[in-house]
Amino acid sequence: MFGFKKLKQMMSHDMGVDLGTANTLVYLRGHGIVLNEPSVVAVNQKTGQVVAVGTEAKDMLGRTPSHITAIRPLVDGVISDFEVTEEMISYLLNKAQEGQRKALGPRVVVGVPSGITNVEIRAVRDATRNAGAGEVYIVEEPMAAAIGIRLPVMEPVGSMIIDIGGGTSDIAVLSLGGVVRAKNLRIAGDRFSADIISYIRNQFKVLIGEKTAEMVKHTIGSVIGMEGPLEARVKGRDIITGLPREVIVTDTDIREALSPSIEALVESTRQVLESTPPEILADIMQRGIYLTGGGALIQGLGELLQVELNIPVHIAPDPLTAVARGTGIILENIEEFKDILIENEDELPPKK
Repeated sequence: MFGFKKLKQMMSHDMGVDLGTANTLVYLRGHGIVLNEPSVVAVNQKTGQVVAVGTEAKDMLGRTPSHITAIRPLVDGVISDFEVTEEMISYLLNKAQEGQRKALGPRVVVGVPSGITNVEIRAVRDATRNAGAGEVYIVEEPMAAAIGIRLPVMEPVGSMIIDIGGGTSDIAVLSLGGVVRAKNLRIAGDRFSADIISYIRNQFKVLIGEKTAEMVKHTIGSVIGMEGPLEARVKGRDIITGLPREVIVTDTDIREALSPSIEALVESTRQVLESTPPEILADIMQRGIYLTGGGALIQGLGELLQVELNIPVHIAPDPLTAVARGTGIILENIEEFKDILIENEDELPPKK
């Protein structure tokens, strides 16, 4: 006879969720990463109904009529709109299980930024449970990312990771299944896009949107000089005349725009290193720092950090999915990693 708990685990589809400010990724046990959708929800203000979620909703950003609002329910990695976040998680969990037999609520491991408050942790847990999860486990994103790229976080050796997401950057030193030193910054992908918007407005007197700023960041964004000049044509609204206008922006412009935020990121990394115990620091000097998250793809960031910190810097393979892969590994070995989880609910009250 199977016990109820064993039967429940067999019938449910365990999932890992990288709940990000910019994108949410879902890992389905036995299938790998099955979803990577923008963390955007379109809501009809007249009826209160959700119109679209994910990619479809992101396409609506800046293009909706007055009664439809496309919003990001997560700000700086934490929930700013509980009900909309719940709707988004429910949509993604259901979509991830399409074609699968749905029986009991799945076990879900959710990645959250380091250093968030107990209230914010509870909001994530409650939103995930209300969206249909059975058991909810919460893990800090830098730990999940380190596990996702197979760093030896459970061993007595120091590892350092910088996870640069959409809303936050997590700088963490890990050893023996715990966080030795960490710093959470509100400097990440969204801030970089805002820097570009502000720079183009001030220097070119042209107002551009968030999607245009992201396009520029991805195509010509860099933090050190590259071989040959790069440029992009940017269309926006002339602040003075109010009419449409096109300007040419170069990689030098983008470096100047990003410079203050990048300097703050480097300085924060230096501060974490300065407070790290010497033995662990020696491990990091030998093994290097690992970059994960979308920000790791900014051209030249690894080289700049290596020069500034005098420590080898490695860009993780497929850095965008590191946290999601980490939640998947935790799911597969939940007992081994139970001590690193922020919150562990073995049994939840029955749903009404």
